[in-house]
Amino acid sequence: MINIGKINTLKIVKQVGAEIHLESGKPSKVLLVDKKPPENCQIGDVLTVFVYLNSEGQLVATSQTPLALVDEIAWLKVVSLNYVGAFLEWGLPKNLLVPFSEQHHELEVGKSYLVKVFLDDKNRLAATTKIDQFITDISVDFVAGQKVSLLITDKSELGVKAIINNTHWGVLYENEIFQPLKKGQKLDGYIKQIREDHKIDLVLDQPGYGKVLSLTDSILLKLKQNNGVLMLSDKSPPETIYAIFGVSKKVFKQAIGALYRQKLISLDKEHGIKLM
Repeated sequence: MINIGKINTLKIVKQVGAEIHLESGKPSKVLLVDKKPPENCQIGDVLTVFVYLNSEGQLVATSQTPLALVDEIAWLKVVSLNYVGAFLEWGLPKNLLVPFSEQHHELEVGKSYLVKVFLDDKNRLAATTKIDQFITDISVDFVAGQKVSLLITDKSELGVKAIINNTHWGVLYENEIFQPLKKGQKLDGYIKQIREDHKIDLVLDQPGYGKVLSLTDSILLKLKQNNGVLMLSDKSPPETIYAIFGVSKKVFKQAIGALYRQKLISLDKEHGIKLM
């Protein structure tokens, strides 16, 4: 079954000159529209492609992957306007349409907006800026410690808002962010907790003991690479700790505490951490 707006794995069933036709499960085939098709491909080979409808309503495919698939939310730039709406740059030669009916307000060329990709009633790909109807801030399925995909959006009084798995709102707290974040940035994060009001708190570092265990190995390796001495301690600035190990100060303190109790390191106010 073909999934329009998604990545599909399809078999080559016909070649006519430079044209490559892929299976569709129907009498009509899916045309590969890449200007440079894969080298040395033959009938029977399987290709991983993105499938969509062209302007004539025909199924076509490309080996290129857009910046957002159907049902995903992304931060995309407007590159042109016409009488039907705004067109977004999304990584394919065919730009993505935001119809006027799907715009909260008039979009401007050169500016970027958060949009959700969807299929219209004719199975054509389009986008909408009216994303709030698709996202909730109330959790019913997430659990603390769960790894999730995040899309960074706006700053808030508490820190930074992020969209979780294209479906939910969550918050990263300012005092727990130790790396620069940009609107539209995609990265992995973790569910820190589900609050009593069922809203979601997030962290970028993996919570729990598993993170500490992996960090202790990193600290020991770094000590061995630096003649057994590391000029860091539980008094070091969070930004310095994050720059070296990519973790929060809290997780770092837990790790050196575990190493100290195992008598693998000593703690020195002047020299930081020393390998025993």
